[in-house]
Amino acid sequence: MLRYRAEFDAEVTFADGGDLNARRFQVDVPHADVTEAEITERLVDLLAPRPVERARLSGVRVFGEPHIPLQRPVSRTRFVELSHVIRDGLITYPGLPAPQLRQHLTRSESRDRYAPGTEFAIDRITMVGNTGTYVDSPFHRYADAADLAGLPLERLAEVPAVVVRAIGGPRGVTPETLAGVDVAGRAVLLHTGGDRHWATKDYVTDAPYLTREGAQDLVDRGAAVVGIDAVNLDDISAQARGERPAHSLLLAAGIPIVEHLTNLAVLPVHGARFTAVPPRIAGFGSFPVRAYATVPAQEPHDRAHSGGWQPGGHA
Repeated sequence: MLRYRAEFDAEVTFADGGDLNARRFQVDVPHADVTEAEITERLVDLLAPRPVERARLSGVRVFGEPHIPLQRPVSRTRFVELSHVIRDGLITYPGLPAPQLRQHLTRSESRDRYAPGTEFAIDRITMVGNTGTYVDSPFHRYADAADLAGLPLERLAEVPAVVVRAIGGPRGVTPETLAGVDVAGRAVLLHTGGDRHWATKDYVTDAPYLTREGAQDLVDRGAAVVGIDAVNLDDISAQARGERPAHSLLLAAGIPIVEHLTNLAVLPVHGARFTAVPPRIAGFGSFPVRAYATVPAQEPHDRAHSGGWQPGGHA
């Protein structure tokens, strides 16, 4: 694809005084057969707002050259999956029913409804809101608080994230674990390694959690959303006697909770952005999300020095 340019010498006199002499001046022109009058008009337009009294061109040459479009910057963002897959019969939390995936309309049944060669499948799922990787809205805990439809997007979409490495420490994440972590306005993602036991009986055994004091610390310092890669943000052992202080404190403060995350080992401590948005369902407290993070991609040599990453890996 060619673009055309005109090259010329010019003598220009301005109506408000002064003149301009140019050699081998170039302007873009629309086609190869452009007239000298049209080229002069282009020149006058370029010189505006100075008023041109007279313009004389000489040595006019029109030529074509390959048009190279401006290159858009190459996106250097990678996406990291942070959600578990929901399948028929999956047990997310002991005692809650597994989802049932069925077909409302099969492809073969649909053929009688559409033109020849056209078919569709319409699927049905029956499940509780606390299935797979899901978000808890304040309504999950408090009847008069915001439900899924009332969650502000800025709390759940493209939120700057900080990953708190909590593997190898005590089961409960405490303010000491969070000390020195900038949590204000951020998605605080607790990387406990609990997801390595996902969908097994060990998932609920001695599961990591956020302590009451840790939750209050996150409330006091203005966290935007809190997530964990374990069975529950609270301690669900018998010793906890059914208390849920982390849920109670965070949801009372309007801070959504995302549970059953995975793949947090892949994320850097700083620099990722976190998204976990549910459908806008009124009168519902919890629902599955497609949680993911966007991370500025490293060049290959940088990634090699950072230890690398593998999808689905754990620390």
